[in-house]
Amino acid sequence: MSSPARPFAAVRSPGPWAVALVVVAGLGASVLAASLSGAVAPPPAGLSDAGPVVRWALPPVRLVHDVAAALTVGTLVLAATMVPGATRKASAALEEPRRAAAFRIATASAFVWAIAGVVVVLFTFADASGLALGDPRYAPELLRSLWSLDTLRIGLISAMAAFVVASGAAVARARSVAVALSVVALFGIAVLGLAGHAGGSSEHETAVNAMGVHLLSATLWTGGLLALIVLRPQLGTALPAVVRRYSTVALWAFIALAASGVLAATTRFARIADLMTSYGIIVMLKAAALVLLGFAGWWHRSSTIDALERRRADGSGQGRAFLRLAMGEVVVMGLAFGLATALARTEPPVPETVPNPSPALALTDFPEPPAPTALSWITAWRVDWLFLAVALLAIGLYLAGVVRLARRGDRWPVLRTVTWILGWLVFIWATSGVLGIYGRVAFSWHMTLHMIEAMVVPILLVLGAPITLALRALRKRDDGTLGPRELLLGVIHSPYLKVVGNPIFAAVFFFMSLVVFYWTGLFELALTTHTGHLVMTVHFLLAGYLFAWVLVGIDPGPPKWSPALRLIVLFATIAFHAFFGVSIMSGSTLLAPDFFTTINVSWIDDPLADQRYGGAIAWGIGELPALMLALLVATQWFRADKAESRRRDRRADRDGDAELAAYNERLARLAERDQASH
Repeated sequence: MSSPARPFAAVRSPGPWAVALVVVAGLGASVLAASLSGAVAPPPAGLSDAGPVVRWALPPVRLVHDVAAALTVGTLVLAATMVPGATRKASAALEEPRRAAAFRIATASAFVWAIAGVVVVLFTFADASGLALGDPRYAPELLRSLWSLDTLRIGLISAMAAFVVASGAAVARARSVAVALSVVALFGIAVLGLAGHAGGSSEHETAVNAMGVHLLSATLWTGGLLALIVLRPQLGTALPAVVRRYSTVALWAFIALAASGVLAATTRFARIADLMTSYGIIVMLKAAALVLLGFAGWWHRSSTIDALERRRADGSGQGRAFLRLAMGEVVVMGLAFGLATALARTEPPVPETVPNPSPALALTDFPEPPAPTALSWITAWRVDWLFLAVALLAIGLYLAGVVRLARRGDRWPVLRTVTWILGWLVFIWATSGVLGIYGRVAFSWHMTLHMIEAMVVPILLVLGAPITLALRALRKRDDGTLGPRELLLGVIHSPYLKVVGNPIFAAVFFFMSLVVFYWTGLFELALTTHTGHLVMTVHFLLAGYLFAWVLVGIDPGPPKWSPALRLIVLFATIAFHAFFGVSIMSGSTLLAPDFFTTINVSWIDDPLADQRYGGAIAWGIGELPALMLALLVATQWFRADKAESRRRDRRADRDGDAELAAYNERLARLAERDQASH
């Protein structure tokens, strides 16, 4: 007689075995690939060698680092969004054992991540400098170079993020903390995309963007599956629902991982024959692992998730099929992790750097563009794949929301859809077209790009009312988990938004961003580094969106100020913006002088004159969006007054204009009182 199936909570946790399988499989793949590719071979004669301990220990330590980081991210994301909770009060008091277990696992894995990250930094410097760990010159040179070398600085920042996550998870009590720690952990992963081969390649921005997306998607996918296996006993009957939620995230991660992998490969291979090099073989092995994992994910979605739900309903033993397949997946994931650590130390077919680069290529990672012509506004294109993907994704999700409303019989204004799509098309043109090319080398073009990103695109996006559409199109979750709709509502009703949603704060933030950015070293940082350029673009897009939203936005949020007060704030901001433009026009000192004197663009005779022209552009272009905002506020004011008049007319029709009758009666009593007094 077969024994009855045990309930979910009674099954012994295979979590430690899953983590061990990932590490062991990764170690085997890493050692084998590194040996065959020469990644751990001694350096050529004449070059310093840190010793075999560093060369052989660096890949395994990096593997432990990657697995611990993935498990940290996976458990936090599950705890924040996918693990059902009883009530908000119970979650806050840590009475929810499933979330408590996730916090404990995240604490341990994040500490391992932080320690391994520090060790990776130490070994990386030893390997790069050729100084053994016991060399008396090692410590002084490390302290001197720790923050100046990109690879060391990025690794240290990631380790610091891991330590913050570990400390926060150790004392976490609320789901909101898990959300915040997830963001910090994902940041700690994303910055690692700036290191490795990508950070020094001749196609720097494409490689960095691809590597960042690759790391994030791989971490979410692997970490989520590991967290599911580790937390399986605590999830109990909620396991099928959590697995189904995870499968959606895994599908998106698979798409992002495949697309970013292909994009990254295009920067490392020049011809088909390069696939037969050591680097190419490792890449093909990673691709094969991705295909296997994609098949396993398809099998999960088509078979095992339904089997899990049937087991919950009738108590059968079909849940073991999910566990067997998941354990097989983590082995393949471990192999992929190991191959990735070996790949990071393998010389790619395309050299990482260009010999004797021009000043423009050395400073911006792009060659100097030719002198612009009238046709350049249409014909000049250099695709920024990250911003293009973000824009297309935003358009696609918006249209999906509109279609969902239409299928259930709800209408969505066509003009809102048009403005949303137009806003992102303008953004694509600004970042990948003529402004994105010439804005990297000339101040006047840069200022035009800035004004478009900060003042034109945000107005169009705000008029699209994306939050209203999302709240209407996204389904509400009733199982105690957080979906996109719940996260949006949490942000809308947060105390933070009440502060930043104040028109005065938004206006001051918008103007002071200009002042701080251009009159500090941030401007030069944005011109010379991809990270600075990326942060600049995102910051000014969000600052402009916030400013436009508090003035003319119709999406829900803090109570809107009266149109008259909003116009006052707008006119004050216009005055300060004009002052900003005039200050640049009349300036006698070159901003970012080291950059513009070094790059010395051939078709710019006088950089200071070009800067003053940029100030005129800031003044002139900035007035047009401000006028548009003023017209929109005035239109909303007129419509509000008209709606109020109609409301009063309808009330008067219902009660016989009782308000006017009461007012006339009051005047009559006052008149009688005056007559009596005389």
